[in-house]
Amino acid sequence: MRHNVKGRKLGRTASHRKATIGSLITSLLKHKRIKTTLAKAKETRGFAEKLITKGRKGDLHSQRQVMETIKDKEVVKELFSEIIPKIGDRKGGYTRVVKLGHRMGDAAQMAIIELVDYNEVATAKAEQQKEKREAKAKDKEAKEKVRQEEKIPEQQVSEESKK
Repeated sequence: MRHNVKGRKLGRTASHRKATIGSLITSLLKHKRIKTTLAKAKETRGFAEKLITKGRKGDLHSQRQVMETIKDKEVVKELFSEIIPKIGDRKGGYTRVVKLGHRMGDAAQMAIIELVDYNEVATAKAEQQKEKREAKAKDKEAKEKVRQEEKIPEQQVSEESKK
């Protein structure tokens, strides 16, 4: 029995698991939202929230602790300059995991992990895609209307020739 055994092994060695979690956290802080498997998302959530909590102190020691996990200096700068001021007043729960369903190839459960207060990034992207779809649908309707108008005179001509 696995009483009091925390964490997921993710089918990796300890060093590989540490590197995977570190890169997932880096991507999460860089892009504000990532798509991954449910197990990786749940495992990343705890580490990311602990890093953000450490970063809320803002002193040199906490910065160095964060830099042990996040190797990208630009992401660390962004964490301390943009992310922490925006979500620093929260008492926890900085991330959200949303289940997506199963992946086609291997039926792995997929999920999106995102920073809670950064929904406008995803909303803006979704809005742009929606506008593209609507524009494409309008173009399609216009082309269909033109085709219908072309067919009507042809039908009238064929009816008149029959008379």
